[in-house]
Amino acid sequence: MQITQLNIYPVKSLKGISVTRSELQEHGLAWDRRWMLVDTHQRFVTQRQLPALATIEVALTDESLVLSHPDVEPLSIPLAEPQGNLRLVSVWDDHCKALPEGENVTRWLEAALGEQAQGLSLVRFATEFTRAVEQDFLDGGSAHTYFADGYPFLIATTGSLDALNQALVAKGQAPVPMNRFRPNIVVESNEAWAEDRWVTLNEQNGAFQLALRKPCKRCKITTIDQHTAVVPVPAEPLKTLVELNTQPSLKGAYFGQNATLTAGVGSVIRVGDRLLAASRGV
Repeated sequence: MQITQLNIYPVKSLKGISVTRSELQEHGLAWDRRWMLVDTHQRFVTQRQLPALATIEVALTDESLVLSHPDVEPLSIPLAEPQGNLRLVSVWDDHCKALPEGENVTRWLEAALGEQAQGLSLVRFATEFTRAVEQDFLDGGSAHTYFADGYPFLIATTGSLDALNQALVAKGQAPVPMNRFRPNIVVESNEAWAEDRWVTLNEQNGAFQLALRKPCKRCKITTIDQHTAVVPVPAEPLKTLVELNTQPSLKGAYFGQNATLTAGVGSVIRVGDRLLAASRGV
């Protein structure tokens, strides 16, 4: 069993970046969800409210975060931390300390996306602040993350996507790509929903260990084409996931597993890494 994709999302809800390797950090892959868009109330804004965010591409250079959109010139934001007062921003029910980026980012967003982006600003997670992961699923441990919805890592498998797409096609619907689910780590697996039984994933030589903590409940972002921001079929793939009932004891649509890092902080994770899974008893 091996890793087939690694993805980082430096700005929450903008396009991701596929990488071949990344440094494992407690709060996630390096640079993952370090930035976030907020409204005038300092509350997070995602594709749930603004699907057009999917049309903004993101790149990282040695010195800059670069935002690109077909309608405007690219914008470079220095990786060096901005000067300014800390701001309190919210992600779901969590309040986090953040550093605001320049007003030029707000102007760029409005130029790229029009009136719907009015008042948005970009903030960077203040690393001296720790945002704890909910304790309920950590078996007495602890973990923290940046601006991800709740957990530092999201793991998905090719086997589960294949099963979902077979069900979609059987209903006359189009298959969906993996990017609809915005995973960090994609694992090759011939078995559908195998990840729902995994307790840990270990790199075969012991370089790192990930603990799978909680099934990931999916939202309407999965209905948004991550290239065009169009919603081809408003109910899909959520409706089919509910019908597949992959989590019989839970209500809703589930795909993938939220995870934390339990060993290997600072090690490098790579596409092609072979993994060994420990499963819970059935």
